[in-house]
Amino acid sequence: MPVVIANRAGFLAAARARRQGTPGFMLQARDRGDDGPLRVGFTCSKKIGNAVARNRARRRLREIARLGLRHGGRAGWDYVLVGRPEATIARDFDDLQRDLSVALRKIHR
Repeated sequence: MPVVIANRAGFLAAARARRQGTPGFMLQARDRGDDGPLRVGFTCSKKIGNAVARNRARRRLREIARLGLRHGGRAGWDYVLVGRPEATIARDFDDLQRDLSVALRKIHR
């Protein structure tokens, strides 16, 4: 698993960088300009629902990141996956994985 973005500054920097929307979530990505390990963060606002729903959405995003960033992610980049209301929880898991691979390809074009 990649390193987790732990501070607010990392999330804000990624929010100002490249974005790619998908039906299941929003991907924000930023090239840090170093050759350190890739970092990943997850965010789900209260628009997703109560704490149980937000945690379920975050777990799903964490799992697709674990599976997908291994192949599509690049060292020296920060990635933030932002959950979408209803879609992140309701979307089929295979579709979420495809969303991530498509979003990574578009970000790295």
